[in-house]
Amino acid sequence: MLQKSCAILALGAVTLLAGCGHPQRDPRGVDHDEVLLQVQASGTADAHPDEARFSAGVSSIGATATAATEANNVHMNAVVSALGTLGVAKADIQTQQLTVSRIDWGANKNKFEANNVVSVRMRAVDKAGAAIAATTQAGANVLSGPDLRVSDAEAGSRTAYAAAFKAARARADALAGAAGLKVVRILTIRGGNNAAPEPMAGLMEQASDMRARAAPPVMAGTSTTQATVNVDFALAPK
Repeated sequence: MLQKSCAILALGAVTLLAGCGHPQRDPRGVDHDEVLLQVQASGTADAHPDEARFSAGVSSIGATATAATEANNVHMNAVVSALGTLGVAKADIQTQQLTVSRIDWGANKNKFEANNVVSVRMRAVDKAGAAIAATTQAGANVLSGPDLRVSDAEAGSRTAYAAAFKAARARADALAGAAGLKVVRILTIRGGNNAAPEPMAGLMEQASDMRARAAPPVMAGTSTTQATVNVDFALAPK
């Protein structure tokens, strides 16, 4: 029994020495002679919107629901036809709202109002003004937009993230150099918030006198995408 106890004690000593020779690794990823530097940086990317979206519709009033609906259908079909003449594909026109309701107040009390509104996607921003004018000339009296968008938003996002990482690395190099250290490894890269370019929205008039006016100018301008990254660097003496 005495010999067995001595063997157990010796094994315990070997285990202890082994533990001292191999310290537990830092869960953050840095070695014992390295310094952890955490950097957050942002980057942006500018792009020119290449599509415009707007809503066009017709509001019609009639003595009965049928009369209001029939009048609305005539004008709405003319609106859709006008868009087709400009080359707008059917796949780029989508029904947004279709309602018929009785009016319970005002001069048109007890009459019926029919509404039909479609959303239109213009794949060429320079034709958006002409499309808006065409819909009003065809009878549209409810309009909103346009919303100017970048069709490939992911491309802008990638560029913004690349710019954010470059900014993070430049900041890390500057901080490390000031401390007499250098960047030796990148431990983690985490993407933060990605702010997609917000569409530019505006409200068009709900008035029939727009039909007599020239096509409104629609200017694409520039949309900016912003991205943020968080990067962990391992620093060591130069």
